[in-house]
Amino acid sequence: MPVMSIRLSEEMADSLAALAQATGCSKSYLAVDALQGYLDREAWQVAEITKGLGEADAGDFASPGEVAAVTGKWTGTAG
Repeated sequence: MPVMSIRLSEEMADSLAALAQATGCSKSYLAVDALQGYLDREAWQVAEITKGLGEADAGDFASPGEVAAVTGKWTGTAG
């Protein structure tokens, strides 16, 4: 398994140590878990942007009725 070294601020290191103490998990476990969550969210966002760009390139846009339905949902005028 590859090993990586990172520099943390004192505040972040203290927060990580406190969380590790409170949860009974190792600092390494918590750091890897946080990094995995970040990577998953970023990969999802990139995939959704790529999908949206592909739809836009194909001319697949919302109809005026679909836009009105969403707008109504958020402005309280939905049917």
